[in-house]
Amino acid sequence: MTVVSVSMPDSLLERLDEFAEEHGYTGRSEVVREASRNLLGEFEDKKLEGRDLMSVVTVVFDHETSSAEERMMRIRHDHEGLVVSNVHNHVGDHYCMELFILEGTLEDISTFVGKIRATSDILSVDYSVVPIDDFGATLAE
Repeated sequence: MTVVSVSMPDSLLERLDEFAEEHGYTGRSEVVREASRNLLGEFEDKKLEGRDLMSVVTVVFDHETSSAEERMMRIRHDHEGLVVSNVHNHVGDHYCMELFILEGTLEDISTFVGKIRATSDILSVDYSVVPIDDFGATLAE
């Protein structure tokens, strides 16, 4: 097996080690391998390919210590055909939350989420993907 070196903040490494111990993993490598498989498989759902999709993406960052807000604005403008709506809120004393509503293909949504995840200083990225045509079937029943 190939050995890889990964840089991460000490606080994340501590959380990773705690998670491995609490959940019975043999070590951090096993956790990272599983997380990598899950991340790579996220957008490989064959049932979603070729369909019109709706997605809600929630992003949290610390506005006092990052330029993430400016990066969110650039990503939104780069994908204006995908972004149906965008809400920016202040949460707590120094956090911001961006909420994006997207409508597009699996590939477009995957690219958008990937760009956000690749932005430094992002604290949390959460999303859901739903086929739009599922709503028509539900309403017809």
